[in-house]
Parts: sequence; C-alpha cells; structure tokens
Amino acid sequence: MDVDVGIVAQRGNERAQQLTEALLDVLESDSVAVAVDEETGDAIDVVSVPVTEMADSDLVVSIGGDGTLLFVAREVGSTPILGVNLGEVGFLNAVSPADAVDVVTDLVDRLRGGDPLERRTLERLRARGDGWTLEPALNEIVVHGPRRGHGGGATIEIRVDGTRYADGHADGVLVATPTGSTAYNLSEGGPLVHPTADALVVTQMAAEDSMPPLVVDPGAELELTVTGAETAYAISDGRNRHRLESPATVSVSLAADPVTLVGPRTNFFDGLEKLE
Repeated sequence: MDVDVGIVAQRGNERAQQLTEALLDVLESDSVAVAVDEETGDAIDVVSVPVTEMADSDLVVSIGGDGTLLFVAREVGSTPILGVNLGEVGFLNAVSPADAVDVVTDLVDRLRGGDPLERRTLERLRARGDGWTLEPALNEIVVHGPRRGHGGGATIEIRVDGTRYADGHADGVLVATPTGSTAYNLSEGGPLVHPTADALVVTQMAAEDSMPPLVVDPGAELELTVTGAETAYAISDGRNRHRLESPATVSVSLAADPVTLVGPRTNFFDGLEKLE
C-alpha cells in the first residue's frame, strides 16, 4: 500500500526544520511520498505544498508545540496527526524529537501493512450565530466584550439547553473542551478536566457576581447572549473571531469533525507538573 505523509514544522524553529530534513531523508529513501509545508520547504529548500493539501494524506506529522498542532488540526480536519513535542508542556504532542523517526517509520509500516492505527478523537467546538459560523475550536470558544479589563466587559447570559445558568457583567465567558481545560480555561480559574472525560466546561471571566465554573454534558446546547456593550467578539482558539453587535446570541455545541491523533499517548499528569 502506498503511503502519503505530510510534515508541518513550527515556523522559524531550526530544530523543527532539522528534524523535518531527517524525516524526509528516511521516508523518501523508503519510497514514501512526503509533503512539507510551504514555510519549512522554503527554509530547507525542498518542494512544498499548502498545509490544507495535506488533508488527503494518510498521516500528518506536527513538529513543535501545542500551538503548531492546533494550527495543523485547523487545516487538515480529521486526517490522523502525530505530534512531536518541541515545546515546554506538550499536552497534545507525545513524541520526543529523539524518538520521532522511529515512531513515524513504525506508523508508516503499519499503514503499508494494512494494520489499523490506534486512534483517539478529540472533540471540537463550533460557535455560530445569525448568518455566521466560526472555524471549529479544539481548545475553547470565548465570547467577550469590546476588550478585557475595567470598562470593557459586557452582560452575558449563559443558558444550558434553554435554561438560564448565569446572567451578569463579566469580561467574557469561555467554553472549553477537556483538551482545552489546561489552556485559557485554567488561567481563568476553570477546573482541570482529564482528557478522557466526556464533558465541557463553562467558565465566566472576571465576572462581577460570578457563578462557579460549570461542567456540562458535551451534547448540551449552550447559548451565550451578549447585551450592554456596543460590540463584542466570539473567538475560536484565540485565532478565528467574529465581531458581534449587541444584543447577540452565540450558540456553542460540538463540531461534527473531531481531531484524530495517532501514536503514543501523552502523560497528562507529567504535563501538569510542567505547569508549576
């Protein structure tokens, strides 16, 4: 069986570029079709393709930190991703640079042999409103006022399956997946959620009269209604945003297309130690 592999390296990272070259040498000598992202291709002087074109690959290798993997996930959808960790924590990237060549070649051998890869899916969130939809978020959806801090919030009502949970002035409200519980959610006082948990977390951000963070069923329909501000924003994973004109309601629910990871699993509790 022919195998196609995509490689995306962290931008401007020489270690990531060097590891890309090492993987290219090994895979191409084994007659594996390899595609490299455009910025890395320019840096190491090889033919490259847009990351979106890797969506048809059998495997995409993300080399960098969690941010790099988030970017790859946005571009390749449900294509299996292997994360190689060059970052500090690496909740999504389980493979060390020293093990990367061996792990990738093992996965390629399995694909060639028709053996199923061990896969795990990470749910994503989708935010939508009147005539618009944001790109899916692997970590979190945030709805906040015109800016963070004094004088910049809004009144945001939170409804879960149509029933009001909280309503008051806050900088914003954050809805996180288990994957995202260690990111923005944690910095806003939200709880840690084990990555295997089947749940979502709703956390108010600097609310004047706050309710505790709420853990809900992933199938819950969440509605965040913004009033009391001229403008507000809905933001997906800190990158994709939509400007809201108050009053506005943002619906948050599971996206139809989760992210697929393959290869070794990260040790969640080892990652937590690195946060200290």
